[in-house]
Amino acid sequence: MSMHTGEQDLLSELLRPIRLTGVFHSWWLLRVPWSIEGDSEHNCAVLHYVVDGSFWISTEGAMPTKLHEGDLAIFPTGVAHRLSDRPDRPGVPLQTLLAGREPGTSARLTHGGDGPKTRILCAGLHYDPSAATSLYRALPWMMVLDRAKIESEPLLRDAVNLLIAQHDGVGPGSQLITLRAFEMAFVLILRPLLNGIMDRPAVLSALEHPAISQALLIMYSRFSEPWTIASLAHEVNMSRSAFTARFRELVGEGPASHLTSYRMREAARLLANSSIPQSALPGKVGYKSAVGFHVAFRKFFGMTPGEYRQRL
Repeated sequence: MSMHTGEQDLLSELLRPIRLTGVFHSWWLLRVPWSIEGDSEHNCAVLHYVVDGSFWISTEGAMPTKLHEGDLAIFPTGVAHRLSDRPDRPGVPLQTLLAGREPGTSARLTHGGDGPKTRILCAGLHYDPSAATSLYRALPWMMVLDRAKIESEPLLRDAVNLLIAQHDGVGPGSQLITLRAFEMAFVLILRPLLNGIMDRPAVLSALEHPAISQALLIMYSRFSEPWTIASLAHEVNMSRSAFTARFRELVGEGPASHLTSYRMREAARLLANSSIPQSALPGKVGYKSAVGFHVAFRKFFGMTPGEYRQRL
């Protein structure tokens, strides 16, 4: 099936920075207690893959997120963040543990006490700053793909396995192979963000409008944040009334109902493909109120989240 021009446009806008200029990657062996403060990276995305164990990621102004074995986190714009065995533990600056971190090199890091161990593959993915479009900068500070989502994307799963297989980084051409392997993984990590667009062909015509395409990307990648129509309009530099009217004209429904439907489909995916407790579901899809989430879910699917999971 050929890809619609609008979809191609969004894909190219998102992936334009992805031709990497260099990668620094490192293998971390950490034992409880441990905590590491990563600094802000410029023109560099950061990737963490949990080989085994678990850890927390936190940054100022956001709730901590726990990652488990097989999960992957990407920081498109290299926002400073802390990795730790528990979210309230003060960290050691990464610079004191891994100084330099020059593209094209690799390292191993061992840190912490003598408790349970966690192993992580970390990478700094350097890209040309002139190619970082406003659409790319609209990506959330962090995106997490859980193990189930990675397993459901065969190309992404194979790319991650290739990264793991390249851990030695020796032999002819190994540096170039590593660079291209990370580049491919980066593209495949971002690609699931387009699922909402692929699921809704009527949306494709909206992608030619810069502000509406940016709003759609925010909805599809940052749906867990407590957006209002006013805050969305402000984010894309439009008045609320103009944003609502233009969105409805191009997408075929209002921004509130479009965001709600995407959140409901994501909630259904989590119920089907993960063991997430239902109590944690509202916060995962942008609802502060459990009651509000249950009302919205029942209205959308005609059943409660519990009934939906039970039917599966």
